Amino acid sequence: MSRRASPPPKPAPRGTNRHFLRGLARAFAGAIVFGLPLLMTMEMWWLGFHADRGRMALLLILSFPLLVGLSHFSGFEPTFGWVDDVVDAFVACAVGFVSSAVILLLFGLIEAGMAASEVFGKIGLQMLPASIGALLAARQFSTREERDADQKRFRKYRGELFLMMVGAIFLALSMAPTDEMMVIAYMMTPAHVLGLVALSLVVMHAFVHAVESSGKAYVPEGTPFWSVFLRITIPGYVIALLISAVILWAFERTDSCAPTTLMGSVIVLGFPAAIGAGAARLII
Repeated sequence: MSRRASPPPKPAPRGTNRHFLRGLARAFAGAIVFGLPLLMTMEMWWLGFHADRGRMALLLILSFPLLVGLSHFSGFEPTFGWVDDVVDAFVACAVGFVSSAVILLLFGLIEAGMAASEVFGKIGLQMLPASIGALLAARQFSTREERDADQKRFRKYRGELFLMMVGAIFLALSMAPTDEMMVIAYMMTPAHVLGLVALSLVVMHAFVHAVESSGKAYVPEGTPFWSVFLRITIPGYVIALLISAVILWAFERTDSCAPTTLMGSVIVLGFPAAIGAGAARLII
C-alpha cells in the first residue's frame, strides 16, 4: 500500500516574528558565506591593525546608506518605510559584527591582551562585507515567490544602478587589500591602461546584455544597443571607478602615489569592480 507524501511545511507569513527570525538565521549564514574570503585574507588582518581609524570610520559611515538601500530592495523582511530599513541595516551591522568576531576568534586572530583598537579595527573592517552578505542572504535563500517580489523592485533604473553599485563594492572590497593591485598598476603602460578600460566596458556590457536577454533587466524590449550602452553600461562603469577610488583611499593605497599610478590603480581595481557591477543581476 503506497503512502502519500506529506506536503512541505508552509513558510512563515511575512511580517511575523517567525518570519523575521528565519530571516535572521539566513542573515548569519549569508554573513559567513560572503565574508569568509576576506576573513581568510592576511592583508585584511594587517589593515585592521594599522589602517587609519578615521578613514575606516568614514568608510563605514558612508556604507550605512548602502545597507539601508539594500534593506529596502532585499532585506530580512518586507519593510513599510525608511525607519524599518534603518532598523534592519543596524541589525545587519550587528550580524556582521558578531559573525566576524566569532570567526576571527576561532582563527586565533583575536586574543586576550590585544589592544581594543586592534580588536575593533579587525572586526570593523570585516563587518562591511559581512553586513552586505547578511542582507543579500535573504534573497539567496528565499523562496521563488519572495525572489519574484524582490525582482519587481529591482526592475527599475535606480534599482538597476543600485544593484550595480553593490556588486562593484563587493568585488572591489575583495581585491583592494592585496598588494597585486598596486604592482599591476605600476607595471602597466598607458596602452595597457586604455586596453583595460576597453576590456572592462566590453565585459560589463556582455553581462548587461545577458541580463537583458534573461528578462531580469528593466530595459524595455527592442531598446537599441547604443541606448543600453549609454544608459546602463557607461554609468555602471563610472560607479565602479568611483567605488574603486574610495576603497583604495580608505585602504591607504593612494598615499604617496604619482597621478599616473593612482589613475592606473583605480582602473585596475575598476576591472573586477566592473565585472561585479555587470554580474550583480545574475548573481544576486
